[in-house]
Amino acid sequence: MDNKHLFNRKRLKPLRSYLRNKSTSAEAVLWNQLKSKNLGGRKFRRQQSIGNYIVDFYCQSEKLIIELDGDPHGDSIQIQKDITRDKYLEALGFTVLRFENRFVFQEPEIVLNEIRKGFRKEIKF
Repeated sequence: MDNKHLFNRKRLKPLRSYLRNKSTSAEAVLWNQLKSKNLGGRKFRRQQSIGNYIVDFYCQSEKLIIELDGDPHGDSIQIQKDITRDKYLEALGFTVLRFENRFVFQEPEIVLNEIRKGFRKEIKF
């Protein structure tokens, strides 16, 4: 599948916009750390669609996806959906990092360090 049909499908645009405008508090806090190339000079996007999925944060240069999970992700049905989704994205060559919302508030430096570990290449300034 070529990139033209993989990213930001038009039919998902209203949902992407809605999710950006109604982000969770954890997403808003992490976005402040990721936006404007604040983390290691990498550009991140919010609510990017890849295939039929919309991911919380995406760094194209690193093929890195960051997902924040709240309470609904703790039940067995949602856990299985997340596993299926992650396998699909990983099969396309993406790395998926998942964090519980509470860690964004309780251990922000650990979250940021784990994201940095997901960077594949060094950026020269």
